[in-house]
Amino acid sequence: MANPKSKSGKTAMQIARETALMAGEILQDRFGRVGEISQKGRGNIATDVDRYVEEKVLSVLREEYPGVSMLGEETGSTGRDDLEDPVWVVDPLDGTRNYASEIPFYSVVIGFVVDGKPVVGVNYDPVRKDLYEAELGKGAFLNGERINVSKKTTVKESVLGMDLSYSNEGARKGLGLVSEVWPNMQTLRIMGSSALGMSYVASGRIDLYFNYQLSPWDQVAGLLLIDEAGGLATDRNGETAGLYSDGIIVSNRHLHADFLEVTRGMRWREKSPF
Repeated sequence: MANPKSKSGKTAMQIARETALMAGEILQDRFGRVGEISQKGRGNIATDVDRYVEEKVLSVLREEYPGVSMLGEETGSTGRDDLEDPVWVVDPLDGTRNYASEIPFYSVVIGFVVDGKPVVGVNYDPVRKDLYEAELGKGAFLNGERINVSKKTTVKESVLGMDLSYSNEGARKGLGLVSEVWPNMQTLRIMGSSALGMSYVASGRIDLYFNYQLSPWDQVAGLLLIDEAGGLATDRNGETAGLYSDGIIVSNRHLHADFLEVTRGMRWREKSPF
């Protein structure tokens, strides 16, 4: 399906970029002044800021693309009930736990999906003013400069990133993987923002990122950034990743293959029972 036109005549990338920058300003202005915090699950929270920013983002997207489906982390689906293509996917605050704890590491994610695949992805870190963006077939960029995944080829020489799953079993398996691989890696970072973890791989800041389970809004921009930066994104089984993948592993192709070999047979790699 062809990309629909916006009411203003701007491209989907222009809309995504401008809206992410607007949302980032709000996040920075409200940082340290979170009001209501609600529990969505163990370790999984939402704040009044998440909901406020998501509504601001969605209002812009609805104005520019009336009738197009929307999927937001906090509000779920809006527009068409069946979320048929195309669809905007929004995470207003990736790294909510960091944000609520006043840890300055979080971002805004906006992606545009056509035929089930991201064609535009933006991830904006308002603390560092780092704007990661990718458009299908046009490369991946950080603040206007082209980026690429790292060239490390083995886990032993690499910096790995991960996050603990909201699933207790997933988190337990992830920590078990680290325990089994250690010390045959350079070091490990628990990011607190999966979107930034994937963006850091796309830009070569870290070499590989893995997570037991993510939602579409967590990875909609990251999947495209990784692909356009010359990397590989798969599920825990090594199959090509999509918006509803069974976990995620992102890196360059050589390191990815080594990670799969190193972790072969580990419980973290087992297919989810759902």
